[in-house]
Amino acid sequence: MTHQPEPLLPGVLAIDAGNSKTDVALIGADGTVLGTARGGGFAPQKIGGAAAVAGLAPLVEQAAAAAGHPAWNGVLTSHVSACLANADLPVEEEALRRALESHPWGASTTVANDTFGLLRAGTDGPRGVAVVCGAGINCVGLLPDGRTARFPALGELTGDWGGGSGLAVTSMWHAVRSEDGRGGPTALAAAIADHFGLPSAGAVAEAVHLGQLPSARLHELVRVLFAVADDGDAVARDLIDRQADEIVRLAVVALGRLDLLDSPTPVVLGGGVLASRQPLLLDNLTARLAEAAPLAEPRIVVAPPVLGAALLGLDHLKADAAAQSRLREAYEGPRTMAA
Repeated sequence: MTHQPEPLLPGVLAIDAGNSKTDVALIGADGTVLGTARGGGFAPQKIGGAAAVAGLAPLVEQAAAAAGHPAWNGVLTSHVSACLANADLPVEEEALRRALESHPWGASTTVANDTFGLLRAGTDGPRGVAVVCGAGINCVGLLPDGRTARFPALGELTGDWGGGSGLAVTSMWHAVRSEDGRGGPTALAAAIADHFGLPSAGAVAEAVHLGQLPSARLHELVRVLFAVADDGDAVARDLIDRQADEIVRLAVVALGRLDLLDSPTPVVLGGGVLASRQPLLLDNLTARLAEAAPLAEPRIVVAPPVLGAALLGLDHLKADAAAQSRLREAYEGPRTMAA
C-alpha cells in the first residue's frame, strides 16, 4: 500500500474561479483563514483546462506565503475544493479535476461549477436552488440525496440570455439601432456615448471592434443601463424586466425538477448583477417568483463567493459546526440578506 504523505497544512485550499476574477484561500481544518490571494478570470474554454489550472499556481503560492509557507514541498493541504466558472458540463468538471490533481496542492480534490459554491454559501445544507447573474447567468439545484438540477449554460447555443455580458451587448444593440433608425428611441444611446466620452454609441462599437476600447469595459454598461432605467427609459426597463423573467424561469424550472415547488426552499441569488441589489431588478424578480413559486425563499449572498468553495471543502472534511461558523465570521458582514 502506498503511504499518503501528510499535508503541510491540514484543511482546505478553496478556489473560486470566475469569469472576471479568481479568489484562492487556505483554510485551516478549524475554519481559520490562513492565507488568501486574488487574480484574474478563469477561461479554460479559451486556453484549455491544463493551462487555465496552471495559471492558478501563482495564486496558490501567494496564499501559501500569506499562511507562512513561502516555500514548501510535498502536499500543501488536505483537500482542494474548486468552484469554477466555465465548468458547465460534467465532462469539463472531470477534466479540470484531473488538471488540478497534477499539482501538489491537495491530498484529494473536488471540482464543481461555481454556482454550486454560491448555493453552499447561501444555505446551511445541500438543499435549494441558486441562480448566479454575474458576467453570465446560470442556475443549479441540489437535494440531500445528491440529486441535482442544472443547465448546460453554454450561452445562446443552449438558450441562455443575460448576465452582465448579455445586458451590455443588448444595450449596445438597442443604442446603435436607435441612432441609425432601425430601432425606436432610447436614452441608452446618449448615455453610452457619454459614459465612454465618444460622440455616439456607434463610435463605441467601432472603438471596441478596432481594439481602441477594451471589450472588457463593456461590462460597465450594466450600471449605465440601470441608471437610464431609473430615469424611466422604456427600452432599458424592458431589458431589466427580461432579465428578471430569465432569472425566475431558471429558478422555477430547477425547483420543479427537484419537486421543491410545494415546500419552503431557499433560492440563493448571487453574482455582480444581483449583488448590486438594484431595486428595479430585485423587486421585479421577487414579485415574479412569489407568483410562480410562492414557497420559494429568495436570499441574496453578500459574502465573497470563495466562501462557498471553502464551506464545501469543510463539508468534505466533515468539519464541525464551530469550524463552519468561524469561517463564515471571517468573511465580514451578514452571510445573506433577504431579497
